[in-house]
Amino acid sequence: MNKKILLTGFDAFGGASLNPSWLAVKELHGRQILGHTVVAAQLPTVFDASLKTLNALLKQHQPALVICVGQAGGRKAISLERVAINVNDAPIADNAGGQPVDTPVKPGAPAAHFTSLPIKAMLTALQTEGIAVEVSQTAGTFVCNHVFYGLMHELATRRALKHTRGGFIHVPWLPEQGTPNMPLDEIVRGLRLAVRCAMAVKQDTALGAGATD
Repeated sequence: MNKKILLTGFDAFGGASLNPSWLAVKELHGRQILGHTVVAAQLPTVFDASLKTLNALLKQHQPALVICVGQAGGRKAISLERVAINVNDAPIADNAGGQPVDTPVKPGAPAAHFTSLPIKAMLTALQTEGIAVEVSQTAGTFVCNHVFYGLMHELATRRALKHTRGGFIHVPWLPEQGTPNMPLDEIVRGLRLAVRCAMAVKQDTALGAGATD
């Protein structure tokens, strides 16, 4: 049985000096959650290069669970993403200057992939602890969706990862970035609870949200 949980965040982009997704997952690096060690890694906010980095991490760690985390300015809650679409359509340039318009993440692959995380159970778990959380129906069409789709495609097609579960979570800005926002310690607490729930719950029902090891 694999004993690692892979969490990824992104570097700063769009002229910002920080990215809460990376700051939050970094806080969880080395933590033990239900007998598994959290490994935190940073992805570049760059189309294609982000997936190359992620795929290398998947090969290296063979994790039992993967949650990629990104920043969503303008959202006021932790967003549990339901679906990734096979489209790159960048509203701004990535950190390498790339700005694809209406291109596929994976040519010839399915139009969409759904998360394999128990997002409804995770929703209940975070709500029970008073953390602002929502299920989101769109991860956008920028690098976050690119990574989310690429992750789920790898989990669906790579035999070595057939038992690995994965998905994507967006987090709000930090207070110093603007409004709406969420303090870093609250984001970290929410991610820790989300990871624990994802490891504990095998069937996505609210009744399973409180399951423990």
